[in-house]
Amino acid sequence: MFMSPAKILFMFTLMLGTLISVTSTSWLGIWMGLEINLLSFIPLMTNTKNIMSTEAALKYFLIQALASALLLFSIIIMSSWPNLPLTQNNIFYTMISSTLLLKMGAAPFHFWFPGVMEGLSWENCFILMTWQKIAPLMLLSYVLETSMFITFIILSSIIIGSLGGLNQSSLRKLMAYSSINHVGWMISAMTVGENMWELYFLIYLILSLSIILMFSLFEVYHINQNFLTLTDNRNSKVLMFLLLLSLGGLPPFLGFLPKWLIIQTLSELNYQFTIVIMVITTLITLFYYLRLTFTAFLFSYTELKSYSTAYYNPSTYLLILVLTSLSTLGLPISSILYYML
Repeated sequence: MFMSPAKILFMFTLMLGTLISVTSTSWLGIWMGLEINLLSFIPLMTNTKNIMSTEAALKYFLIQALASALLLFSIIIMSSWPNLPLTQNNIFYTMISSTLLLKMGAAPFHFWFPGVMEGLSWENCFILMTWQKIAPLMLLSYVLETSMFITFIILSSIIIGSLGGLNQSSLRKLMAYSSINHVGWMISAMTVGENMWELYFLIYLILSLSIILMFSLFEVYHINQNFLTLTDNRNSKVLMFLLLLSLGGLPPFLGFLPKWLIIQTLSELNYQFTIVIMVITTLITLFYYLRLTFTAFLFSYTELKSYSTAYYNPSTYLLILVLTSLSTLGLPISSILYYML
């Protein structure tokens, strides 16, 4: 995908746009970086072999353009009339937060996210789930204030992200709702501290990369394809099972570490109601993660010839092994290092 000069150029400008937004000292520079990032990702999304990619690119462009226009409107109003009574009530900060939440696909601004994911390749899905969230999350951390609005965003993201994935047969939509759920956790971590959500995002990036590499390796896009593929490949079945348990936040896997820290810190701040909702919805997400592999453990499906050529790329499979080992042993190693240091 990234071998042609055009793709390399667009990937470079994609990363450059995010870096401009994150490092800019003015809101206008932030807006410019977001626009460069948007216009770089659109050509990467389009694929002549996939009809749905054009629709996904158009949806993504319209939503991101709307969010950018609202962001620019809020910035201009706030800069032109700094003494307006409205600015004292944080209405414009709420508007800016809403545009950033729309850009990252957090609930209840998530309506575009699963539909766009459905039309993309696994590589682009990974970029949309991880890299494209860096700039909006970082900018949101600049203006974030603990309020009823942010609490509503956190609760709606974790509830919609967990319930939305229950009736999905498409793996891409399932990963989209999983991403919405994790965004809710990241925003809750953001209310606790800067380093907390960055740790969560880093671990989420590692786990998402592992699972998407697995899906991309076997070229599966639906749950029934996953059953057929995993039946014959027992090692891959175990690896997928471990990765999904870690992504769901089950101890003693690495995915449990950031959730453990967030729950502990929120409990010290007396957010008991939020913690209960977060834990319950995490169990729901764990259910639809397990559904991907549990049936493959219990039943024996007829293996189709098109799925019998396993391990297309040994180097990719080796990377999956390394990432799975990191996911499985990450929490014990982190605990040992913490007590040693």
